[in-house]
Amino acid sequence: MSALPKLVAWFEIPSVDFERAVRFYEAALDTTLNRQDFGGQPIAVFGYEEPATGGAIVHSPSMTPAADGVIVYLNAQPTVDAALARIERAGGKTDGPVIKLPQDIGYIAFFTDTEGNRVGLHSLTNG
Repeated sequence: MSALPKLVAWFEIPSVDFERAVRFYEAALDTTLNRQDFGGQPIAVFGYEEPATGGAIVHSPSMTPAADGVIVYLNAQPTVDAALARIERAGGKTDGPVIKLPQDIGYIAFFTDTEGNRVGLHSLTNG
């Protein structure tokens, strides 16, 4: 059995209010998302370059935001603390403290976005 080149190929974060969700993630992550129409459904794609994993904010009647499902960890730049500060200003809520991971893996934290999704953050440093 061989290892996959990357385990996660794509992720989607559901939204109730698409424009609100896009504004939130643009402010929280200090970035611009690429708004597109995909099969009649609006999506806003996070910027990425191969081989990195891509993903998007989506608005689809078949998807509902949730706080208790799969957790996606987003890259927190320059640190988890900096991203959490932007998240609070953008209307999200911090969910617990920043956690230092063992073996120099970095730092993680969680937040709830404006749509009700629980999402993780990760950075290698936090200071």
